[in-house]
Amino acid sequence: MPSTFDDLYQTYPTAVQTSLVSNALFARYDPQARFIAAGQYSGSTVIWDLDTRAIVRVLDGHVKAVTSIDWSRNSRFVLTSSRDWTMIVWDLASPIDPPQRHQTVYFDGVVLSGEFHPHNSRIMLAIMMTGEVFLVDTRDGMSNRTEIWESVDEPTPISCARFHPSGKLIFAGTTSGHILVFNTRTKHMIARHRISGASLIRHIEFGKAGRQLLTNSSDRTIRLFNLPSYANMASEGDEYIEQELEPAFKFHDPINKISWNDITCSPDGHWVAGGAADTMGHKIYIWDPTADGRFVTALDGGRETLSCLHWHPTASAMVSTTKVGNILVWHVPRQENWGAFAGGFEEVNENVEYEEKEDEFDLEDEDQLAQRKERQEEEDVDIDDQDPSDDEKPSVYLDHEDDDLAWAKQDGEQDVAEWRLQIRIVEEY
Repeated sequence: MPSTFDDLYQTYPTAVQTSLVSNALFARYDPQARFIAAGQYSGSTVIWDLDTRAIVRVLDGHVKAVTSIDWSRNSRFVLTSSRDWTMIVWDLASPIDPPQRHQTVYFDGVVLSGEFHPHNSRIMLAIMMTGEVFLVDTRDGMSNRTEIWESVDEPTPISCARFHPSGKLIFAGTTSGHILVFNTRTKHMIARHRISGASLIRHIEFGKAGRQLLTNSSDRTIRLFNLPSYANMASEGDEYIEQELEPAFKFHDPINKISWNDITCSPDGHWVAGGAADTMGHKIYIWDPTADGRFVTALDGGRETLSCLHWHPTASAMVSTTKVGNILVWHVPRQENWGAFAGGFEEVNENVEYEEKEDEFDLEDEDQLAQRKERQEEEDVDIDDQDPSDDEKPSVYLDHEDDDLAWAKQDGEQDVAEWRLQIRIVEEY
């Protein structure tokens, strides 16, 4: 049960704020938390505006179901992958309506997932249904497609992969229960971690700016790891670190033994959420890693099975997708506190006679008021200006101007913060 503190200061969503009918397979917030992108079975991608709850873009380009969606750093570009063997980059700043393809990348098989590099939208990661992973670089003069694989005699297929939030590393999960770590610039495997008890790794997520790793495996267990530092590991050559990772916490349902269709966590790492693969309902389980992995609550979103789950990038909110295509937007209900607008204000259920105090409306002497303000302005303000401690830095923290970041930022980033989306409401879709 939630503690008294949770009741007073609740920072995880508990109720459905709105439902969007979108025929969606999955949905994701953009990094700026202005839009929600929803991929559809028809091959279209729909962009919802969170303020107006209206569709502002429809991206038509795939001929088969969309398999993944990713946003660039400042939300200008959208990357979609599909079962039609392609990944498409869309430019939302384009004045053309309907939007046209900004770039198309072709493959020799079904693309399960695609992702932008955190610092350059012209570098992408593609995960194939056949277990292959490609790093795609579309920059001028550097255009290439490089496969990354497990550097062992008998490599196993890769089931999922993600860029680390720093962009310097790629984490990949295998069908044999290993986590592989690659240097993004050199494509060299620098670490291979065995996850005890795990088999196929289905999902990978990061928390606390990359200091924590969250995995979902086929043994119906969600694991949370505190990542070691990879700063001093060799980025080139055939050597790599072979190390078993011990989870800080394991999350599962000990009663129903259900598996998880998706996992997510809050940006600060305070909450971990798992979307249950329950055919009888829409269940979201939430745990608190800061309280020894305590189970907090199970949210009920109705009878429609959950297919996808994604936490808001900055706030206490989530979106979940149902099997029939509806998008549920979860939030924290807030009770209005009118007393915050005036000291001593109280709400009453019936009219009462007000008794005025003797000095309630007395005017304060202006000279005394001015003197008090002057004394307050002269008081010294203690400002504590410190560098981030080791605990606050990402586990792969390196100098800002190192070779890996310099390589990623070559040829410039087209996704700048100053871009604007011309809002066009799609009335019928």
